[in-house]
Amino acid sequence: MEALLSNGPLWWDGMRNTLVLTALTTLIGLPLGAVLAGMRVSPVAALRVAAAVFTELARNTPLTLVFFFVFFVLPRLGVTLDFFLSAVIALTFYTTAFFAEAIRSGINSVAFGQAEAARSVGLGFGLTMTEVILPQAIRSVVPPLINVIIALTKNTSVAMGFFIFVLTSVAQRLSTTNGDQVLQIFVGVALSYLLITVPLGQLADYLEQKWKVVR
Repeated sequence: MEALLSNGPLWWDGMRNTLVLTALTTLIGLPLGAVLAGMRVSPVAALRVAAAVFTELARNTPLTLVFFFVFFVLPRLGVTLDFFLSAVIALTFYTTAFFAEAIRSGINSVAFGQAEAARSVGLGFGLTMTEVILPQAIRSVVPPLINVIIALTKNTSVAMGFFIFVLTSVAQRLSTTNGDQVLQIFVGVALSYLLITVPLGQLADYLEQKWKVVR
């Protein structure tokens, strides 16, 4: 643990990049997931099929393979991106599908009569989703959405193998130069992840209890 404490700037670089990757992926992936969820329940068959294909493809493709495609295949196709941006794209592609499925489960939990009532007063599908269904659905799926963010936080560790310095990179670098403290270093990095994930879990519990009372 001494090696970790004496290398505060190095630890902070890893923590900062982990937090930024998590935040950017959430900010991009969550709205995209809401759009995909809407497409999955759309009356237009083509939209349902397209969303279903994307969701199943993203969910069932190993994250490491997604990173490999973005970092090594896209440049061969003439698409050259900054390493950090490439990591955000890979994580967003993978995580958006999980956001979409969480939101879709919330949409399916809203009483069918809500949609019927919205249509009876002249609202189209788009307005029914944005004004009636999604606001109710999001409330019911906040804990699952936060669980997706927690999983995303841990998934950022894959970026270490693709030239991005994250928390796991701190463990790798310090354990190389401090072989007598390997266990302490890895325990310290594991606790660093808990600094992010435990408050998220507590936030999910708080919001679930708060909105359970409001309903």
